[in-house]
Amino acid sequence: MIDDPATLVSTRWLAQRLTSPDLRILDASWYLPDMNRDPFEEYGQAHIPGARFVDLDNVSDGRSALPHMAPPVEKFMSRMRKMGVGDGHTVVIYDGYGIFSAARLWWLFRLFGQRAAVLDGGLPKWRAEGRLVTSDLPNIRDRHMTVTRNPDLMRDVTQVAQAAKLGHAQIVDARAAPRFRGEGAEPRAGLRAGHIPGSKNVPWKTLFAADGTMKDGADLAQVFIAAGVDLDKPVITSCGSGVTAAIVNLGLTRLGHGDHSLYDGSWAEWGMYPDLKIERG
Repeated sequence: MIDDPATLVSTRWLAQRLTSPDLRILDASWYLPDMNRDPFEEYGQAHIPGARFVDLDNVSDGRSALPHMAPPVEKFMSRMRKMGVGDGHTVVIYDGYGIFSAARLWWLFRLFGQRAAVLDGGLPKWRAEGRLVTSDLPNIRDRHMTVTRNPDLMRDVTQVAQAAKLGHAQIVDARAAPRFRGEGAEPRAGLRAGHIPGSKNVPWKTLFAADGTMKDGADLAQVFIAAGVDLDKPVITSCGSGVTAAIVNLGLTRLGHGDHSLYDGSWAEWGMYPDLKIERG
């Protein structure tokens, strides 16, 4: 793979820069309830040296009834400043799964006009290679951050409904195939099963190689092509609640696709409203 501080970096790349004063490492671990894992407890036991823990729910819009919705500009800026993250820093984000919730925080950085990279393979790969971890907490000082929101990177339910009707953008669903097809009940109570009409299914796990790193080049492109995605046309990503959709956005960015956005409400919103059409199968 090619290391890119704006998208994805290798464990080797990070290890070589671990003592850089301009480096900021963020542990953005977050897990689904059925994973039975406590991200903050795991962070306290072992994390990459210098890493600061970021609770995704603490950088979301608390006014919304929907989960993980993007926060107001002021809230994102305030939370990152308190993490000691500011203008000019090299930011690397990881999680304890491999590449999972880290992509969501990476997408938030992009949404607010800041650059960050995801650690390819995450903490599992870092530890499998025998690299250093610690339970020591870093010293943190507030830093200045300039934030400008890019509205083109996010879509709301009205815009997604228009895309589904008019077909001017492809909707790509990152959920597992059984959920996409509407087989069985949704994990969140009160949601219908199925998918947005006309959407294409690219399950987020299919973007990874056997070692948990993201596929690259032609192998990565083939995942999208096999799902019927035209990589020359606009894409709107979706998932259950806006977390794994960001992994698809990361993959598209790695491929050089420049016209993709994320449906922030995702199925948590679409599946809730009976007046929005769904498809199954």
